[in-house]
Amino acid sequence: MTRKPTAAGTFYPADPQQLQSMMQKQLLKADVGALSECKAYVAPHAGYQYSGQIAANTYAAMQQAYAKKNFETIVIIGPNHTGYGRPIAVSFEDWQTPLGVVKNDRELSQAIADMPDMYSDEIAHAFEHSIEVQLPFLQKCGIEASCVFICMGDQSYEACIALSNAIVMAAKAKKRKITILASSDFNHYEAASVAKKKDVPAIDAALQLDAEKFHDLIHKNNDSACGYGPITVATMFARRSGAKSGMLLKYATSGDFTNDYNSVVAYASIVFA
Repeated sequence: MTRKPTAAGTFYPADPQQLQSMMQKQLLKADVGALSECKAYVAPHAGYQYSGQIAANTYAAMQQAYAKKNFETIVIIGPNHTGYGRPIAVSFEDWQTPLGVVKNDRELSQAIADMPDMYSDEIAHAFEHSIEVQLPFLQKCGIEASCVFICMGDQSYEACIALSNAIVMAAKAKKRKITILASSDFNHYEAASVAKKKDVPAIDAALQLDAEKFHDLIHKNNDSACGYGPITVATMFARRSGAKSGMLLKYATSGDFTNDYNSVVAYASIVFA
């Protein structure tokens, strides 16, 4: 079975040529320099006209890593905006975009789904955009790795520990060299200055690979970052994989593209190496 795109034509262009052209312009502006081996990544998932330029930095970094064979499978984790499906839902489908099909590493997906508190579930993914919007950038960058698609409805710290453990154990059992891509926007619908005040302390904690502090600060500061669970898991995984720190490649808000700074959504591109 193949999951059909649901965000094409809204979050990103449905026409392949328009989509390619848009991403090409955004990738040309991405300047990440030469990076050491990255263990995990964070990219936003809003409409490309708002967050694509920030996401492009993450994918420029991933393109470097893929060229160096740093990973063979990408575990993409996104939040559940719809409320449908199981608390931690693993997809077993291949995923289609206007640019083609991204293959599912079903063996690794099954190994993760078999772990405690993990579930095989397509309903959670059916109308969710947070994973789908990442895929055209992978394709545009020539990153042909197979993927595991996981939707987090439960983003509690306990759920983050369970998912991190499940991914590590399954990858070890199946002898996969993996990376994690966490899909998340940051603070929503407040002034840009307020968003930055809330986001920066949490991002700093993540850059220090302090997953628990990051998770706590999101709640303490009432930060409405939607994918804080996936970021927490990515931070845990990066530390366990030998990363020394995180690097903020780009932080911006929708206001930087609309010139309305009174009510923005914030975005960050982060790598852990």
